[in-house]
Amino acid sequence: MRIVAVFVLLLIISCKEKSSKSVEIKISDENGIEILDETHKAERIHKKAFKSLEGLADSTFVRLADFSDGFAYDMRYATDNNFLKAQVYDCAECYTRVKTVKALLAANKTFQSKGVKIKFYDCYRPNSVQYKMWKIVPNPQYVANPVKGSIHNKGGAVDITLVTLEGEELDMGTDFDFFGKRAYHDNFDLPQEILDNRKLLKETMEKHGFWSTRTEWWHYNLQGAHKDPIANFKWDCHE
Repeated sequence: MRIVAVFVLLLIISCKEKSSKSVEIKISDENGIEILDETHKAERIHKKAFKSLEGLADSTFVRLADFSDGFAYDMRYATDNNFLKAQVYDCAECYTRVKTVKALLAANKTFQSKGVKIKFYDCYRPNSVQYKMWKIVPNPQYVANPVKGSIHNKGGAVDITLVTLEGEELDMGTDFDFFGKRAYHDNFDLPQEILDNRKLLKETMEKHGFWSTRTEWWHYNLQGAHKDPIANFKWDCHE
């Protein structure tokens, strides 16, 4: 009996030693890494693999979210919460040209170092959508004539604001697409906090190759993008 008891005790100790050692098995797949923890139970940890811009032509249209999760989105024209009071996009996506993405990634890295990040209201806009907007509001003061096109139609313009890393919007003084003097960059008759927020947005975007529109604090064009052709590339909508 004593021999049996000693054997059982040694077996228990051996099992405890084995269970105390972590077993880590990594299996790469398209979704991430699968790890077997110390209890030998499979636990999948999702680590999104972002695409690389390497080798892509600057003129190529790509989906921004495929290259970073560091941005926020409120794609207004995919809803009726906009000055048109109508939804003109089939789904909320932010596509733009590779060269614009490169500049946005660099700008956002600077913003993140200061505790904020870019939030998008609009990105590339297919010319067919420009025609929809023109049909609703055929006024060049508010909507670019689709025949001439907008820099949005060329993949070189974005409408943006700033939010904290937790997602809280910075006060810019007006909502997106507010048409009035309060939205002007050269209107300094505003609280200092608003002026500081706009200054941070404007100066950082300009350092990374964008220029602003005087009457719209949210609108930024990539330098040289006005030379690009009007495009009507359309993305697929996924649920």
